Amino acid sequence: MTSTLQLIDLLGAGALLLWALRMVKSGILAGFGASLRNAIAKGTGHRVSAALSGMLTTIAVQSSTATAVIAGSFVSRDLIVPRMAQAVLLGANLGTALTAAILVHDLHWLAPALVLCGVITHARSRLSRRRGIGKALIGLGLMILALGLLGAATAPLREAEVTTAILSALAQGPVFGLALAAALAFASSSSLAVVLFVALLAESGDVSPPLVLVLVAGANLGGALPPCLATGGDGPEARRLTRGNLAVRAAGAVLALVTAGLAGPVLAGNVPAGANLAIVAHVAFNTILLLVFLPLLGPLDRLTHRVWPDPEGARGEPSYLDDAALETPVLALGGAAREVLRMGDTVTEMMEINLRSLLVDDPGAARAIGQLEDRVDAALSEVKQYFARLGRTDLNDTDAARMREILSYAINLEHVGDIIDRDLCEMARKKADRQVRFSPAGEEEISELYRKTLLNLELAQSVFLSRDVNLARRLTAEKVHVRQIEESSQKKHIERLQNGQPETLASTSLHLDILRDLKRINAHIAAVALPILSEAGELSASRVTTLQDAS
Repeated sequence: MTSTLQLIDLLGAGALLLWALRMVKSGILAGFGASLRNAIAKGTGHRVSAALSGMLTTIAVQSSTATAVIAGSFVSRDLIVPRMAQAVLLGANLGTALTAAILVHDLHWLAPALVLCGVITHARSRLSRRRGIGKALIGLGLMILALGLLGAATAPLREAEVTTAILSALAQGPVFGLALAAALAFASSSSLAVVLFVALLAESGDVSPPLVLVLVAGANLGGALPPCLATGGDGPEARRLTRGNLAVRAAGAVLALVTAGLAGPVLAGNVPAGANLAIVAHVAFNTILLLVFLPLLGPLDRLTHRVWPDPEGARGEPSYLDDAALETPVLALGGAAREVLRMGDTVTEMMEINLRSLLVDDPGAARAIGQLEDRVDAALSEVKQYFARLGRTDLNDTDAARMREILSYAINLEHVGDIIDRDLCEMARKKADRQVRFSPAGEEEISELYRKTLLNLELAQSVFLSRDVNLARRLTAEKVHVRQIEESSQKKHIERLQNGQPETLASTSLHLDILRDLKRINAHIAAVALPILSEAGELSASRVTTLQDAS
């Protein structure tokens, strides 16, 4: 019975530590996510500054996986070059080690103060940034509390004969020790938690220095696996980035395994007084990797391209924005228009995925839509930069007007993507979390408005490409039709509410919010017709003067 209670104490303390780590990460990202992303993006001009930005970001969010995902998204969108992103990950690895060096100290007195401040900040603030800060403070306090509980829970285990036997067996077979630590870090998605646990074992003195070094190396190796899984659905550049980081840590782990017998005692003999051997080994491991591979980012990038080349036949999103066409504005604008049409196709795919997730719960839909939204954002950024270069040439009035139309449509498509990713995806998530269902009539009304919106988006693509006045009139008329559909659906929904239909009562806020967001999307879509109608003299200062059925 006693051993069972000790195991429960150990597992509970470990679970609390992992939960607290996630709280810190989500709190910091909620409060400072945009700032951290900007810091990474701006800090990648030089490999040293890139490593520093990765280190500081990881110390802030307590997760090298989060830093790797951010860097991977930037690489897949061509916002930073792969070599600089790899430097960010090298710095992130060291950031995890420095975090462990801070947390290993006895800071139990700080835990209640952090939790108290975090609860007050989170409860009394309505701003997302301050609430994120409050959540992070609570997480830090719980981390320190969990470490104290983990130390108390492992104290009897460290003195048990079975623990001594296991550690002795691992010392005789260091490969198994490396694999065990890697498996624990992968299962917990946190090399930090495993290193802290090894640090507690090292304090007892029962773990030999070579085994400490091997276990720390294994934790670092296992900690590189979650980022590989997190970027598995991203582009080839993002996957190469995290796999390259895994290869770097694997090389370090193999070197540590081979030299542990010699390096372990040397390291133990040079540990400063009061320092923990596991923490020193963790910092030394990642510092050495940073110093060795930071000058070799170019060869490492070429090696990863050879080992993990782009898939055969992969489209790789070839860009139509050809710098060679800048000298001929008509060709440049044609290429930009094709790029924006592809943005429209991506937004259409987002709409279709979102509709399916509303009708049938799909936990993976939000991630898929988020990846497509990143693609839309990246395309808009590329179009803006391309037009900035095109604007340096002499454009006649016609070309300048067409450039403004293309950019306006691209911006509206990006706004539509934001509404789908930020608002409609949230509606689908709430519907799944609350386990609510639309009434059959309500579901049909929402599906009808989605289908109408998809048809209007297809029509907008044709209007954008052809600049046909009749099609522009038709698109503007469809916007009016959408408003009528939305108003009719609202009236029918209110009638069902008055009749007390249970499904309608449960889904009323979701239903009305979805109608509102689809109406906003149609407004953005229909905006592509305005410059065409204005040029044809059919647009007054406030409204369309002539609406004809373009059927």
